[in-house]
Amino acid sequence: MRWRQLVSVPWLAKLIAGRQVAAAPAHSWKLFEVACDGRAAYRESHIPAAGYLDTLQFENAPLWNKVADAELLRVMEEAGIGPHTTMILYGRNTLAAARVAHLLLYAGVQDVRLLDGGFDAWCAAGQPLHRGDEQQSIVSVSHGAWPGSFPARPELLLDMDQTKKLLDDHQGTLVSIRSRAEFMGETSGYDYIAVRGEIPGALWGHAGRDGDVNHMGSFQLPDGRMKPAADIAAVWAEAGIHPHMHIAFYCGTGWRASLAFFYAWLMGWEHISVYDGGWLEWSSDPANPVVCRCDMP
Repeated sequence: MRWRQLVSVPWLAKLIAGRQVAAAPAHSWKLFEVACDGRAAYRESHIPAAGYLDTLQFENAPLWNKVADAELLRVMEEAGIGPHTTMILYGRNTLAAARVAHLLLYAGVQDVRLLDGGFDAWCAAGQPLHRGDEQQSIVSVSHGAWPGSFPARPELLLDMDQTKKLLDDHQGTLVSIRSRAEFMGETSGYDYIAVRGEIPGALWGHAGRDGDVNHMGSFQLPDGRMKPAADIAAVWAEAGIHPHMHIAFYCGTGWRASLAFFYAWLMGWEHISVYDGGWLEWSSDPANPVVCRCDMP
């Protein structure tokens, strides 16, 4: 279990204040708020000591897949992120933070943590907020600082060809982290995705409320904190999803799948990855097979 990777508001408040905490970072640490085009909100109010990362630095249109590895490395170097930097992430939408957390693990950052409940949990606890941009000390990180090749954990992310091979060779299982309406093919879930349905053979890993691609009620409490691991494992077990399986999570474009990945990783599931392109990429190729359960008799 990796429970130190899901940090609480009191723990983070103590760390920022320079007080002793359990499972303290072994090396330097950095705190970042993560959002998509959200710097204005960050400047208005953010957790003290937090810098800002934008998902637009890590993924790009039109499919919202990960940027090229050389670009990912450049972004991390400019932010002063190295393999031994303890990265603590939070978001006003935890899915954004989870998206970047997964890519940091893929890159090879050894200690990646999420604030349980995100920005809302910090505010609900009455903790202080700062305005403006934080003046962080950015230490240049060179490519040579990364052990071996970059990325260090390429197996944590699959492209479409790798996903097809996984299915064709029966090497693993695709798990759809989408709402029931999306999984059944009643809706694509997004106004910019025309095709409804799912990838044939995918198991439904659940997500949240129909009509809201940011809702993760199957995994989170109403306040946004993670549900007990046993509750999540029970939902997955009922769907035929078990920790010994080789699993590739996917969703519409990667955010929900990244949160499911991170929770499974916290729970000690080892053979897991994210299909980066998800339903947007898969459905964009008319040659790819699609199953739409809502059209079945």
